[in-house]
Amino acid sequence: MELFGREGVDSAKNLSYPFPMHVHITPRHLPLTDGIDTYVKNKLSHLDHFEGRIVGAHVVLWHDHSAPPKKQYRVKVHLALPGPDLFAEAGEDDLYAAIDKVEEKLNGELRKRKTKLVDRRRHVEARRKERIRRFGR
Repeated sequence: MELFGREGVDSAKNLSYPFPMHVHITPRHLPLTDGIDTYVKNKLSHLDHFEGRIVGAHVVLWHDHSAPPKKQYRVKVHLALPGPDLFAEAGEDDLYAAIDKVEEKLNGELRKRKTKLVDRRRHVEARRKERIRRFGR
């Protein structure tokens, strides 16, 4: 089953992942059009590049009439992952710009998470090799 470019394969271990990422979008004080729905799902599908095991995403879009003009549209995203979940929030004068900004923040968080995991694996492997070199085990 393919959902917005997700083939259902875990790129980290090359195993079949049983279900696609579920995206739940909640609009507040603005209509949810098909264009906005497709745009959000398309942006979130790009996050599979860093983490193929994203279980789901809850996106809240809202228009705050009382906020300053540069922060009228706010987007809040909660990504459910194995391990700690990720959160990001952004506000802009345009809804699509806020969605782009929150996607950039999530890209940064996922990149940081992936780098940390890879470095941890490399460190453990280097310690194992050093132990074998020293003690012959």
